[in-house]
Amino acid sequence: MATRTKSKPTTQSSLQQTRLWLMYPPKLIKKPLIWELGHKFKVTTNIRQASVTDEIGIVCLELDGKREAVKTAIKWLTKSGVSVEPVEISVIAS
Repeated sequence: MATRTKSKPTTQSSLQQTRLWLMYPPKLIKKPLIWELGHKFKVTTNIRQASVTDEIGIVCLELDGKREAVKTAIKWLTKSGVSVEPVEISVIAS
């Protein structure tokens, strides 16, 4: 039987992945907020889907990082004027 390398439980338990819907008002559409988010906070950003017009920007964003960094990043987005909602994941597995 092969032995597995032990992972660091303190680091692993504090990591999280979160999917969010971001809705940008017209005044924020041209601002590089997702780029800023990845540089201001220790989170990895992954755009899963996006639709941008002159009136609104809608982005499905995946954030990976330590729980506290993800929470702080979400608060920063909200304070910046972006509407943030969690993505509801379907219970039916494919």
